[in-house]
Parts: sequence; C-alpha cells; structure tokens
Amino acid sequence: MYIFICSLAVNGLYGSCAFYPKCLANLLSDTPSISRIACYIQIFCVHSYAGFEYLILSIMGYDRYVSICHPLRYNSIMTPSKVTQLLVFIYMWSLCIFSVLISLTIRLPLCGSVIHKVYCDNWSVVRHSCVDVSVNSGYGLFATTVFLCPSFLLVLYSYVRILLVCKKASKEAQAKALQTCTPHLLTFLNYSLATCFEFVHQRFDLSNIPHVIRVIISIDFLLLPPLLNPIIYGIKLQEVRKRIIKMFHNIKINSLAGVMEREQKIMSLSYTR
Repeated sequence: MYIFICSLAVNGLYGSCAFYPKCLANLLSDTPSISRIACYIQIFCVHSYAGFEYLILSIMGYDRYVSICHPLRYNSIMTPSKVTQLLVFIYMWSLCIFSVLISLTIRLPLCGSVIHKVYCDNWSVVRHSCVDVSVNSGYGLFATTVFLCPSFLLVLYSYVRILLVCKKASKEAQAKALQTCTPHLLTFLNYSLATCFEFVHQRFDLSNIPHVIRVIISIDFLLLPPLLNPIIYGIKLQEVRKRIIKMFHNIKINSLAGVMEREQKIMSLSYTR
C-alpha cells in the first residue's frame, strides 16, 4: 500500500513539473506561447502522467480488495517483487502507448497555432492538422479505451467483492474497511470524472458551457490529485498521521527548549551585571 502511495506522490510531482512551470510562465507573460517541441514534450508528459495515475489507482483498488477479502494471504499475494513488477508494467505500458500517440501527432503538418487551453493536449494539436487525422482519432480512442475500461472494471470488481465480504462482517470490520477504502474511492472517483470530462470535452462540442468552467474542469486532473493525495492519505492513514503529529510535537518541544535556553542566558547575564 505504501509503495503505491509513494508512486502516486512521485507521479504527482512528475505531472506538476510538466504543467506548472509553463503555466506560470504564461501567466506572467503578455503573450502566452509555447514552442512546437515544448508542446509535444508537454503532451507526452501530461498524458503519460494521466495514464500512470489511473493505472496506479486501479492497482490500489485491487490491493484494497486483497487486504480486506484475503487478509491472511495478503503478504503472499502482494509480495514486494509482485508490486514492483506491477509498477514496472504500468510505467512501461503507459510509455509505449503514449510514445506511439505522440509519434503519430508529430508527423502531422499543422495549419493552426491557437490552443484554447492552459496546456498542450494531443487532440488540441491534432485538430489543427492540414491532413486527414482518422488514424490519430482512432488510436486516441483505442488508447483511451485501453486505459479507462480495464482499470474501471478492475476497481468495480474489487469494490463489489469488498461489499459482499463486508455484508457478512461485523460492524467493527465494516468501519475499518470503510476507513481503508474511502480515501482511494474518493480519489478514484474524482480522477475518473475529471478524465471523462476531458475526453468528452475533446471529442464533442461543449461551447454551451462557459469557457472558464471548461478550462477549470479540464485542469482538474492536473491540479487536485497532487494537492489532495498527500492530505487524503496522510490524514486517513494512522501510521502517517502519528508520524506527522510526532514531528510537529518534536518541533514544538525544540522551539520551547530554545526559548527557555535564551531566557536563561538573559537572566544569567542580568545577574552577572
């Protein structure tokens, strides 16, 4: 579980580095712009970040299923080597899928240069192409389906099995399962809704929705997960919460000790005089 949380944190840092620097630079600029190469790099980074995040969350759902439904076999099923293999597969699979995606986009000649977003995404660039983009469109649908459907089905299966087990469990066990699953479920639902909106936004005309709202929702998957994941998992996980409380307690004790030491020095100086 902690390895997956660490992976979420690292992936959040990766996505933030792909989005925030250029976004802040454009906010400070009178004429926001981005070079073609930088745009392609941002497309690859943002899309691979989204793929990593969704797959990690889906594996975390399965991890919760194993820990609740098969607690005695958890250590034998989710071994460190198996977790490492799953993470390597997630990263390699995403990199392969999005490497093909960006290579199909790079080959296109462009007849436009205006992107109505605060970051570069694949479809915003593809729609400016001067040639037929049916291959890009088809592969984009394939990539979206490959990521969303299996991940959603895995999480759905995991939580259905968890619900069936919790029905037969005691109230104490149900409360513990709820406490364990709530952070992941909230994160997964938020991310699923954000990615679904982004897909609909790219493929369909949503001009009836105000532009500001469209922009805000389109960056939800880039803004909220890196900010909320540490808070959600940090507060909900007892071990992490205890460590944070202990850290602040030590800081408070050290600061009080420093104040008392300074007061003693002042008093000793006054007595000397």
